[in-house]
Amino acid sequence: MVTSGFWNRVYRKNSNFIAREIAGEIIIVPIKREAQELSAIYNLSNEVAVRIWKLINGKRTLSEIKEKILQEFDVKEQQLKKDLREFIADLEKVGAVKKK
Repeated sequence: MVTSGFWNRVYRKNSNFIAREIAGEIIIVPIKREAQELSAIYNLSNEVAVRIWKLINGKRTLSEIKEKILQEFDVKEQQLKKDLREFIADLEKVGAVKKK
């Protein structure tokens, strides 16, 4: 399968960001001094997104994360695959995660 390389990727959280859980949501904020960097603040309010963030540990592949989410939540695999791709792309775009 052409896209299998994506699912074998391992991501780690960027140490230049901090994440705080508040009322079931996670706020990800860059540790920068410049005001323009505040545009990278990222709010995870979706329960599945919060769980994915917690599962990103620099060891698990995206495939392992996907399987764990499928076990823990009532989600359709095709929709999860699409959403997980978009979510990882968003996290990469703001710099909150990096490929290992």
